[in-house]
Amino acid sequence: MLLAGLAMMMVLAQVAIAQARPDSLAPLADKVSPAVVNITTTTVVEGRAGPQGIVPEGSPFEDFFREFQDRNGQGTRPRRSSALGSGFVISEDGYIVTNNHVIEEADEIEIEFFPGDGQPAQPLPAKVVGTDPNTDIALLKVDAPMPLSFVKFGDSDIARVGDWVVAMGNPLGQGFSVSAGIVSARNRELSGSYDDYIQTDAAINRGNSGGPLFNMDGEVIGVNTAILSPNGGSIGIGFSMASNVVTKVVDQLREYGETRRGWLGVRIQDVTSDVAEAMGMDSAKGALVTDVPEGPAKEAGLLAGDVILSFDGADVEDTRGLVRQVGNTEVGKAVRVVVYREGKTETLRVTLGRREDAQRQAGADTGGEIAPDTREKELLGLTVSRLSDDQRSELNVPEGTDGLVITGVDETSEAFEKGLRAGDIITEAGQQKLSTIAELEDRISEAKEAGRKSLLLLVRRAGEPRFVALNLAE
Repeated sequence: MLLAGLAMMMVLAQVAIAQARPDSLAPLADKVSPAVVNITTTTVVEGRAGPQGIVPEGSPFEDFFREFQDRNGQGTRPRRSSALGSGFVISEDGYIVTNNHVIEEADEIEIEFFPGDGQPAQPLPAKVVGTDPNTDIALLKVDAPMPLSFVKFGDSDIARVGDWVVAMGNPLGQGFSVSAGIVSARNRELSGSYDDYIQTDAAINRGNSGGPLFNMDGEVIGVNTAILSPNGGSIGIGFSMASNVVTKVVDQLREYGETRRGWLGVRIQDVTSDVAEAMGMDSAKGALVTDVPEGPAKEAGLLAGDVILSFDGADVEDTRGLVRQVGNTEVGKAVRVVVYREGKTETLRVTLGRREDAQRQAGADTGGEIAPDTREKELLGLTVSRLSDDQRSELNVPEGTDGLVITGVDETSEAFEKGLRAGDIITEAGQQKLSTIAELEDRISEAKEAGRKSLLLLVRRAGEPRFVALNLAE
């Protein structure tokens, strides 16, 4: 009897699930389509300067063909180039979201609305309010004679793999089009520090860029941005920038005309299991600070070798997570940063700067000189020596950078497997600064006496620092 009851409950559950899925997406399309727009951009392109590709340069026929091209409008006369994309209206007063690459370098932008009651019948010119190349988002504005239909953003963080989604836009210049699919994956990273893409198998093609990805409630949970394809057409792998990233960018573009991201002022790398062991950490988590240039973090007392475990009350899982946490935090806000340092945790208070300002400034390392010492020694699969003046000049090492230069690497060693090469500079070992080979030997001995299986080195290549943990058995 009990088994029969359970079977009946399972059947009823399956029926309920089937009923929850809509028989048609037409009601959803009717609801949101008036807010989806086609975008046409026009760019003036300089004409060719001469008879390129027709006759060899210097040929006696060169002047003849240049005159022929000029008479037929093929010379240096500018020409107009057009491109198509998609977008969507987010307010009744005419703000429109699209991709930055859709409108980048455009001289004219024209918005065409999906035919519907109350929508403009003729295309309208648009102006650029602001752009963010980091997330490939742009905000446009049109002046319409009436309030426009618009759509709202949803919470992309609650979208689950397997949820139904609908993409809308202007694929391949064919006009308004709808495609449906599911969320195939979450939290995809393509190329940027702030990437958070939703992967979907809803058909996305060229021209869909900038269009919305809707959930079944008609909320925008993504902006269709890219596809993965060997032939330029949809093969079921498309990417939409998550709405929870887009909304923050759009709010800043709307208010300031530009982004204003928080800036901590550190260089970081992920904590690997061997690095964690070398530092005496229980698990591989957080973001390892490799360098602290002039900026908010240095003023607050952060040091190279610190592992950032928590930022503004939220745990830090890895470097990507920290970059997004900092970027999403208000400029000028004082935040608590918890770091792991020399076997214990410390809490520091950092007032964030603005990343965009920091990127415009160029920094330079300063310091004193060190005495050259060309004595070499093989340690941990590395041949190391003190920096000579000739080596400092050859490797473009800033004056004041103290440490040991790697002059050779055993290709059978762990050091070679982890990417260390001749010309790299070791500036720290065991999170202590180095200036002599004897100091490196002391750090190795201290690590072995402490029962460590590996030693943490801070290595610089072309000025860029990173930590590498080497096995002490080498």
